[in-house]
Amino acid sequence: MIYSQTRPFPPWYFLVPGIAVGAGVLLPLVYLIVRAFGAEVAELIQIVFRARTVHLLGNTLLLVVGVVGTGILLAAPLAWITARTDLKGKRIFTLLGVLPLAIPGYVMAYALLGLSGPYGTFASLFGPSFPNLQGYWGALIALSFYTFPYFFLNLRTTLLGLDPAIEESAYSLGSGAREVFFRAILPQLRPALYAGGLLVGLHVLGDFGVVSLMRYETFSFALYTQYTAAYDRIYAAWLALMLLTLTGSLLYLEGRLLRGTKFHRTGTGVSHQASPISLGIWRIPAYVYLCVLTLACVVAPIVTISFWTLKGVDGSYMQDFLQALSGSLLVSTPAAFITAAFAVPLAYLGVRYSSSICRTLERGAYIGYATPPLAFALALIFFFRGIPGVYQTIWILIYAYTIHFLAEAIGPVRSALYQASPRLEEAARSLGYRPFKAFLKATFPLLRSGVTVSIAFVFLATMKELPLTFLLSPAGYETLAVNVWSYTTEAMFAEGARYALAIVLCSALFVGLLLMRGVKKTYSYAEAPT
Repeated sequence: MIYSQTRPFPPWYFLVPGIAVGAGVLLPLVYLIVRAFGAEVAELIQIVFRARTVHLLGNTLLLVVGVVGTGILLAAPLAWITARTDLKGKRIFTLLGVLPLAIPGYVMAYALLGLSGPYGTFASLFGPSFPNLQGYWGALIALSFYTFPYFFLNLRTTLLGLDPAIEESAYSLGSGAREVFFRAILPQLRPALYAGGLLVGLHVLGDFGVVSLMRYETFSFALYTQYTAAYDRIYAAWLALMLLTLTGSLLYLEGRLLRGTKFHRTGTGVSHQASPISLGIWRIPAYVYLCVLTLACVVAPIVTISFWTLKGVDGSYMQDFLQALSGSLLVSTPAAFITAAFAVPLAYLGVRYSSSICRTLERGAYIGYATPPLAFALALIFFFRGIPGVYQTIWILIYAYTIHFLAEAIGPVRSALYQASPRLEEAARSLGYRPFKAFLKATFPLLRSGVTVSIAFVFLATMKELPLTFLLSPAGYETLAVNVWSYTTEAMFAEGARYALAIVLCSALFVGLLLMRGVKKTYSYAEAPT
């Protein structure tokens, strides 16, 4: 049972961090709006309705639709095979289907650029070459390979949780396999498709690394070029607001599509797991599909990165590598702990207090996560520019990391709070402890696992983050992500390989540790005898 206190005003030591986060999210965005409207009406009309804006809008929407569609095509068969069939090795292929998350989009773009062309990895290993993957198709492939696991995880989880009674009823009424899929199964997959589409769409809208490396103009790429070249503040602010509008529209669309949908079981009886479907003659095509997908999304990028790493090993860049690694750790480590520290009071407000103020403060953290990183970085530049001791320091970078990734840290802490009974604190207070000390003594020890996972999530995310790091870090400050992007833009694949490999290894370690237990639990439940 979930308990919720109804007092409208929680203790100040929970309320103050929530207000601080809300102010940290809103102040730069408010300043961005003020800056955008700081021009005459005629100038604003010219900015908003210029031909370039329409071109950027078309390119951005085309990329979102292409990546979402490709992600569904890649993930749906994989989810079905690993969740509903009798194929051997499903656990291995499930882990391989998640591993592309360990390869950030800009690293995937680096791998594709290093693989193609007359001097690429493919030409060096096999002789013939294929043209460089750039422009729309290069961005589409790189982003699709990186983001399709979001669809896969959502679809697979839903398929494992479907009640087979609906399918059995449809078959008993004379429906064929195709009718059962489209009329009984597919409607129940809608929430998973919408959730995956939302995550993928937000990633595509906020992506800067892939589109800049592939030279494909979207709103994010135009924001970067406007910042580095002309730096027209009003036009840059309007580009940021347009990008925010697209993000808000995507969130609104997902909410509208899910409104009123209910797929939970309403009848009596006990739900049971569906029996695995025998693939029969489709077993070999299924293995071929899984192997080709693994080869394209996991093996080829890792082989390409390893190839260029070995090609560039001479020891001359070791000092630069260690400097970039220390630069990444210097900001990622404190950002992870600070973000987790703010996540605890915000999650506590949302779980323990039912007032609208508390829910608003908790949900406000998601505004920072939904804001595209490049737009958020530009807002911070506008807001903090000229403030000594803040602008272009690691402190503003840590602040940006904390606000942007706070939503990732809240989830694990909130899940742990739902399992911690508030009666433990009530018992502690009855023994004479003050409320805050009662929280530390009775509840906080039960949150340690959630806080640990939050720290790991944020640390992994900040190690891979590119747009915020690139625009907000001090001049000359090096990180792994910035060096991968910088060397790749100059086609120096051997020099950038070691940085890309370090990011992949670090990400793969965290992804493996966080998912192995979850996959094991899912299979033990799904494969239990009925």
